[in-house]
Amino acid sequence: MNYLNVFWVGGILCAIGQVLIDKTKLTPARILVLYVVLGVFLTGLGLYQPIVDYAGAGATIPLTGFGYALAKGVEKAVDRVGFMGIFTGGLTATAAGISAAMFFGYIFALIFKPKEK
Repeated sequence: MNYLNVFWVGGILCAIGQVLIDKTKLTPARILVLYVVLGVFLTGLGLYQPIVDYAGAGATIPLTGFGYALAKGVEKAVDRVGFMGIFTGGLTATAAGISAAMFFGYIFALIFKPKEK
């Protein structure tokens, strides 16, 4: 049952993004920013944690999950170090994911020789 919850929640988040691309004039970059900000906003209101508890990776893998990770990192850092945690918490919480994306992007760029369109 957990796999089903992961699948349908993640699928709905992705389907909403696809509808926004198809039916609005929003660019994919603006939708990306919208999803990250929405994740931060919902986490700040305490509304995203129940979704994460219910759907697990279906809520943490899409871009809203990145916003969730940023907000949780800031929250933990503020509790630990105070005001300076506002500036360091999000980076600390997401550093491993960002580093992995950069590393694997570089490796694949070396392997597949990307070209400009």
